[in-house]
Amino acid sequence: MNQLLSKTFLWMFVGLLVTFVTGYVVSMNENMLLSIFEGPVFWIIIILELVLVIFFSARVHKMSPTTAKMCFLLYSFVSGLTFSSVFVVFEIGSVMYVFLIAAVIFALFGAIGYFVKTDLNKISTYLLMGLIAIVLCSIVNIFMGNTTFDLIISIIALLIFFGFTAYDIQVVKILGNSGINHDVVAINGAFSLYLDFINIFLHLLSIVGNSRD
Repeated sequence: MNQLLSKTFLWMFVGLLVTFVTGYVVSMNENMLLSIFEGPVFWIIIILELVLVIFFSARVHKMSPTTAKMCFLLYSFVSGLTFSSVFVVFEIGSVMYVFLIAAVIFALFGAIGYFVKTDLNKISTYLLMGLIAIVLCSIVNIFMGNTTFDLIISIIALLIFFGFTAYDIQVVKILGNSGINHDVVAINGAFSLYLDFINIFLHLLSIVGNSRD
């Protein structure tokens, strides 16, 4: 189990590294930024991210380990293209500071998921319902532009992804004992935890991050 979790966190780290490096490199190139955020390219990338999430989630257990790894790395790269806005909007020192805070919180709830004996599957439905509600509220607030509502959304989203972090760690433990190829389990777990960490990081950044003047 320790070996499986080590693989899972290693792949999660690789995915985060690909996303952060891609985002930083793009943020340093004005022409690339304009190409991505001015025009239809941005929406194409968003749709591609959504398609990759759905495809990966639905097919990962039927993929070969190599295919699963390639899909995960592809998603990490595509996500990095839009992630570049983080380095444009926020000060780099603030990004690093929030990253460390997110890492500590992520580790805390990951440990809870690993050591707790309670079956967290009981709360997964509520977490999913909460996530759907947050997405819908975020879409509505795009048109409202209410900063207070946006802050409330971010706080609730943090709580939801704290729960998902603990739950996803427990899922890795369960799948590790199910007979499924451990390489596939590791990639699947890395993908879920990658999404958890990215969302914790982004919502924390929106709350406490220092934007560029």
